[in-house]
Amino acid sequence: MAQGMDVDEAFRLAVERHRAGDLAAAEAGYRAVLTAHEHPGALRNLAVLLETTERTDEARTLYARWAAMVPETAAVWQTLGNFRRFTGELQAAEQAYRRAIELDPGLRQAQADLGLVLLAQGRFAEGWPLYEQRPRRLRTAARRLRFPEWMGEPLEGKRLFIWSEQGYGDQIMMARFVRELGAAHITLTCAPGLARLFAQLPAEVVPLADEVQAPAHDYWVLPMSIPAKLGVDERTIPQAPYLTAPPRARGGIGVMARGNPSYAWDRSRSPPPAVGAELLALPGAMSLDPADTGAADFQDTADIIAGLDLVITSDTSVAHLAGALGKTTWLLLSDHGLDWRWMRERADSPWYPSLRLYRQPRAGDWAAVVAEIRRDLAHFTNAVPQD
Repeated sequence: MAQGMDVDEAFRLAVERHRAGDLAAAEAGYRAVLTAHEHPGALRNLAVLLETTERTDEARTLYARWAAMVPETAAVWQTLGNFRRFTGELQAAEQAYRRAIELDPGLRQAQADLGLVLLAQGRFAEGWPLYEQRPRRLRTAARRLRFPEWMGEPLEGKRLFIWSEQGYGDQIMMARFVRELGAAHITLTCAPGLARLFAQLPAEVVPLADEVQAPAHDYWVLPMSIPAKLGVDERTIPQAPYLTAPPRARGGIGVMARGNPSYAWDRSRSPPPAVGAELLALPGAMSLDPADTGAADFQDTADIIAGLDLVITSDTSVAHLAGALGKTTWLLLSDHGLDWRWMRERADSPWYPSLRLYRQPRAGDWAAVVAEIRRDLAHFTNAVPQD
């Protein structure tokens, strides 16, 4: 902190550097503030910065110091819950979110996040109703439609409008329910890149554009809400495969090591480029990146996957696509930032029986994951029938 500069001014400048993406300068600024004063904002922001750069041990200490300063603030406990969920400490995350909700019963994001923690533990009956409190659902543009949200009423003889939400993988995952709903007519909106793939479903598929024409239906629903309305648990998940594709080729291993870099936690879920290069160097491996295959949409990628022996992928939409096709798939999972649907401490997935989950034994240890894949690949290759 510059001589003569007060603490608040130093904190403001550190925040400016943080927002500008200059993390080194922001970190130095926050540390200078904390040398002079136990500043709650600097504690919180430095902890967030350290979490983002995966220095979780120090981040944990700073979060604890911050919480001790303002223990009766709901937002503090929600942030602590987010951190504990990121590091995979699900019971601690649950406790933090429950404390946040106790302090502020109207904190819907904490309720939704608690729902995800419960779902990650397989506690579906508790988790789905809480996840329905997600602000994104409560603010969706679908609420401007002139017919009501579906709340689980019988759909026989009814028309249902499914309004798209979230990413490609979420949309593929929830497409399994279209065949289960029993409505007389279903209109399914989706990202344009999924439209050809979803055309095989018993629904009128509408690519989601800026303006969507929604003629009269009886109800609308968001796809991520369907499991809650149906009361789905691990025993009643509609099983894959529920999508098909004509194989474009025969044999080989498809590799997709990177997710969308614009995703906030892609650094955690996707291995570094050197690991991706190792996987692509495996015998018979080919990239599934559309930039390499020339795929124009998910149907093109599905056609390629359908002809492969195996898919190896990080936590991307390709994992959902391959799983929905019933293709043998090995999914690489980070220890930190793990998505709720992959749960913890299991090598299989109730959502996709053809998936095998390869988990980091400790945060950042992709080498152990690749070594395990190499060992298993030797057995897998010997088991694949040859022409």
